[in-house]
Amino acid sequence: MQTIMVVEDQSLIRDAISTLLSLEDDFDVIHQCEDGEQALNLLTQSSALPDIVLSDIEMPNVTGIELAEQVSELFPDIKFVIMTTFAKAGYVRRAMSSGAKGFILKDVPSDYLVSSLRDICKGKVIIDPELAVLALGDKDPLSEKERKAIQLIGDGLSTQQVADKLFLSQGTVRNYLSEAISKLNAMNSNDAARIARQKGWL
Repeated sequence: MQTIMVVEDQSLIRDAISTLLSLEDDFDVIHQCEDGEQALNLLTQSSALPDIVLSDIEMPNVTGIELAEQVSELFPDIKFVIMTTFAKAGYVRRAMSSGAKGFILKDVPSDYLVSSLRDICKGKVIIDPELAVLALGDKDPLSEKERKAIQLIGDGLSTQQVADKLFLSQGTVRNYLSEAISKLNAMNSNDAARIARQKGWL
């Protein structure tokens, strides 16, 4: 029996996925969470860790990619699988580099999801064929610090607030933003954040 945590901010989808997987004899959904922050808190406090975390990407507070990075570091035995509506090349690359073992689109047939999870349990890495093709496209030019700076600017923070949050000087933050704007051929930092989100790099 493989135990599963489902992380999805839309309750209807979360319930549907959990019900679907619970109907399988070899799966047991033991946790449901509405975002990555809740999932991370539960994982660090619970004595019953799941074998698989099945997570959405675009969620408030802590995204699926950020959650994958934390789970990979703190709980290396847990297999992390991302399921998303958004077919973006940048998402695939970042997911795989964060330690995810699978990347599946939400519109796949239910039997494909179930068989993919079974294959992942056997040690395979599963990437939706459509996403695998996309992953060969644009390469993310941003450094991790540049990405974080424009992400926070895109979230509405000021340069000073970004500096405080990242424990950097305003001048350093401005340098990161300037580099990101240049690399993305953007008009300003908010435009850089918009471009990077469209590419799946944030």
